[in-house]
Amino acid sequence: MASSSQSTLKQRIHDGEVVVALRVLLTIKRNQLEEALAKGSYDFLYIDGQHTSFSEDQLIAFCALAEELKLPVQFRIPHTRHTYLIGRYLDLGPTAIMVPEVATAATVAEAVAYSYYPPIGHRSWGGAARRKAPNGQTNRRAYADWWNETMVLTLQLESVDAITNARQLIRPGVDAIAFGPNDLEFSLEMHPEFPLRSVDECMRNVAAQVQGTGVRLSMAVPTVAAEREKYLAMGITIFQELPQS
Repeated sequence: MASSSQSTLKQRIHDGEVVVALRVLLTIKRNQLEEALAKGSYDFLYIDGQHTSFSEDQLIAFCALAEELKLPVQFRIPHTRHTYLIGRYLDLGPTAIMVPEVATAATVAEAVAYSYYPPIGHRSWGGAARRKAPNGQTNRRAYADWWNETMVLTLQLESVDAITNARQLIRPGVDAIAFGPNDLEFSLEMHPEFPLRSVDECMRNVAAQVQGTGVRLSMAVPTVAAEREKYLAMGITIFQELPQS
């Protein structure tokens, strides 16, 4: 079921609450989604645009359904270089964006720019399918201010370079860092000289780097509640879960 908290997802993340996304396919039917939501407690929905096919119409329809169910949608964009398209994706209905394989400050700067309206960024005004404000606010400035306090931007770190420079990637507008264990393991195998030799060591290292910044940590792969204790001990508070069978 959906969380009953009245705070925005962004605020709850910044407050350090443990939040869980239900990870589903865009093609899921309403009855299937409602059945999956009834089997657990979920705070948002996660859709992967990097490794699965999708159309804009599918994304619009899914986000409209999620809005009816009062759940925000996080969308992982198809490629790191697509940060300039974040505004376009947001116009289709998501509330949160995950950028995969982030490694440079330039990528982060562009992601922030296209995620937020001025004065934080320079997302363009428009989009009939974009997320609606809870109070029905449509005034340009009021909506933009609400959006800038609601949107969630997550950077996914999947390389030794990203792990090394994690603190330098943090800037205003970034809400969370997600870990991609599989690609990070590829990177570790390609850099045998790197002093951190496991994904867990990398996650602990990043947790130390971002301590005190207000940026929270996330798992970008599904986990089950029974295995989360070690991640919680590392400071990870954002999780994904597959529908329960």
